[in-house]
Amino acid sequence: MALRGPPDDRPVDDLLEFGVVNLDKPPGPSAHQVAAWVRDMASVERAAHAGTLDPKVTGCLPMLLGDATRMAQVFDDSVKEYVAVLELHGSAPGDLEGVLSEFEGEIYQKPPKKSAVVRRLRSREIHALDALEVEERRALLRVRCESGTYVRKLCHDLGLALGTGAHMGHLRRTTTGSFDDTDLSSLYDLADALAWADGGDSDPLRAVVEPAERALRHLPSATIAESAAREVAEGAPVYAPGLIEAEDVERDELLACYTPDGAAVCLGRLVGDPESDDGTVVELERVLV
Repeated sequence: MALRGPPDDRPVDDLLEFGVVNLDKPPGPSAHQVAAWVRDMASVERAAHAGTLDPKVTGCLPMLLGDATRMAQVFDDSVKEYVAVLELHGSAPGDLEGVLSEFEGEIYQKPPKKSAVVRRLRSREIHALDALEVEERRALLRVRCESGTYVRKLCHDLGLALGTGAHMGHLRRTTTGSFDDTDLSSLYDLADALAWADGGDSDPLRAVVEPAERALRHLPSATIAESAAREVAEGAPVYAPGLIEAEDVERDELLACYTPDGAAVCLGRLVGDPESDDGTVVELERVLV
């Protein structure tokens, strides 16, 4: 069985079968529809988005291609950041910043009626909530929050706390985990890059589609031997003799395993002593080859 080569040296076909696009979602289509478009444009069997965005919402929507869809779970707990327009139903009070600060930390929300999850009260963490600009009845907010936070509900609750009432206007996601809006690519960029690649120039495509390993950068990592990687591809865990290096990994923590040339092999959890000479060291969660 052939393993994937070094991420930066892969042929275009391999890149599309294990790649990620930091996509700028346009307003209108759902995240699911955008994923279907990307799948068809790239001529791959599967494409998956990293975190749902409502049709009207724009911004950072990392898109996993081909076998990279197997790693979608790495975005489940990723921090999100948004820029939102808070439409106040009265003039902005002078204590706006003070009220915003009260919403930082743990809050409780019940998902809206049109959500895809069970409607029960749940807690979410607001890491930062700032007013970037304030007009008479409008405030531009930066919201850094735990995955699964409903910003629309947050805006409604802010209006109640301010005593004016409020609703959410435009919403744009600026960060998803390790991806942000500093290097977004549009659907048009992807379409143009694919056309250039068909003509023999792969450079534009490599600027849009990155090796899927980028989506794993925030995880702790382990390096395993190529012989161990071949066993992992057949469903075996990582045994101590096949582990080359694992630094700063906590027991039961999700980690990514790589071959010595940097190719991702699997997601797993540390269950044994990395310094041991025998036994299982990493139990598998997702095989990526």
